[in-house]
Amino acid sequence: MTRRQILTLISMASVNFSSMICFSILGPFFPHEAVKKGANQTVIGLIFGCYAICNLIGSLILGKYIVQIGAKFMLVAGLFVSSVCTILFGLLDRLPAGASFIALCFVVRSIDALGFAAAMTSSFAMTAKIFPNNVATVMGSLEIFTGLGLILGPPVGGWLYQSFGYEVPFLLLGCLLLIMVPFNIYVLPSFEADPSKDSFFRLLSHPKIVVLCYVIFTLSAGLGFLDATLSLFAIEEFGLSTGQVGLIMLGLSLPYCLASPVIGYFTDKYPATRPWLMVTGGISTAAGFCLIGPVPFLGVSSQLWLLILMLAVIGFSLGMTAIPTFPEIIAHAYEKGFEEGLSTLGMVSGLFTSVWSSGTFYGPVVGGLITQHLSFEWAAAVQGAVGFLAAFLLSVCYLIQRPRHQSVQGESRQTDESTPLLNE
Repeated sequence: MTRRQILTLISMASVNFSSMICFSILGPFFPHEAVKKGANQTVIGLIFGCYAICNLIGSLILGKYIVQIGAKFMLVAGLFVSSVCTILFGLLDRLPAGASFIALCFVVRSIDALGFAAAMTSSFAMTAKIFPNNVATVMGSLEIFTGLGLILGPPVGGWLYQSFGYEVPFLLLGCLLLIMVPFNIYVLPSFEADPSKDSFFRLLSHPKIVVLCYVIFTLSAGLGFLDATLSLFAIEEFGLSTGQVGLIMLGLSLPYCLASPVIGYFTDKYPATRPWLMVTGGISTAAGFCLIGPVPFLGVSSQLWLLILMLAVIGFSLGMTAIPTFPEIIAHAYEKGFEEGLSTLGMVSGLFTSVWSSGTFYGPVVGGLITQHLSFEWAAAVQGAVGFLAAFLLSVCYLIQRPRHQSVQGESRQTDESTPLLNE
C-alpha cells in the first residue's frame, strides 16, 4: 500500500473504534439509570431514537455537500463535536429527575448525532475513494475496529458504571475521542474533487437501490432494538447485573467483528456472491430474532444459553448482510451513469448512513412501544419479520434482474459477432 492508503487506514480505524465505543457504552446501564430519573421504556426508546433522526438528516445534507465542506474537515469537526457531547452526557446525572434530565438527554444526543454523521459519512466516502477496487475488503477489515468498539463499549461501560458511577464512563471515553482529533488532523490526507450535479432523488429512482436501502434499514433497526431493550429484559428475566449484561452483548459484537473481514475479502474476490450472502444473512438474522425471546407461540421457554447463542447468530448474519451492501450500491450507481469520484461516493455514503440511522430510530422506538405494551418476545418477533421481508424482497429483485442481465449480455454478444471486421 502507498503511504496515503496506510495513513487513511490508520485514521479510519481510529474513527471507527473511538466513535463506536462511545456510542455503545449506553446499552448496559443507561436504560436502568433513565428509569430511576423518571423515564419509561417509551421515552428511553425516543432518547435512543432522536440520535438516529438527527443522524439521518445530517448524513443526507453532509453527504450531498461533502466536496464543498471538505472531507477531512468534516471528519475532524465531527469527532470534536462527538467528544464534547459524550463528556456532557456524562454530566447529566447531576440534574434532578424528571423533565430537565429527559430534555437535556434529547438535546445532547441530537447534537452528538450530527457530529457522528459528519465523521462516519466522510469516513465511508474517503475509504471508497482511496480503495476503489477493494471497498468490501477494506470496510470489512475496518469493521474489526468497529466491532472492537462495540465489544469493549458494553463491558467497559458496565464495569466503569458499577465501579465508579454514571459519570466516569462518559468522561473517560469522551476524552479518548477528543485525543483522536489532533491525531486525525496529523495523519489524514486531504482530498480534492469537483461537485456533482447528481442528486439523492436520482439515486433512489432505481428499485434495486431502494431494496438495498431497506435491507440496511432492517439491520440497524435490529441493533437499535437490542440496544434499547435487551439490558432490561436480561436484568428482569435472568437477574443479571449491568456488568454481566455487557458481557452478554459480546455474543452479538464478537461474531460480527470476526466475520466482517473474511466476508469483505470474499465478496470483493467473488462479487457475484453478494446477493445470496445478503439473502442468507437476512434469513438467519430473522430466525435469530424469533428465537432470542423466544416467540411465545413456539412453546420454548426463555433460556440464557439460547439468548447468547441467538445473539451470536444475529451478529454473524449481520456481517453477511451488511458488508456487501455498500459496494453493491456504489457498483449499481456507476452502472447507471453516476460520475466516478468523491461527490458520488459522498452521496452513497450519506444515503447509507441516513438509512442506517432511520433503522436505529425505528428499532428503539417501535421496539420500546411493543415491549412496553406486549413483551420483549413479541417485539423481537416483529423485528424478525421485518428482516425476513427484506431477505424476500432482495431475492425477488435479483431473480428478476438476472434474466434481464443475461438477455443484455446475449444481445451484446450477438452484436459483436455480427459486426464485420475492418480491413487494415
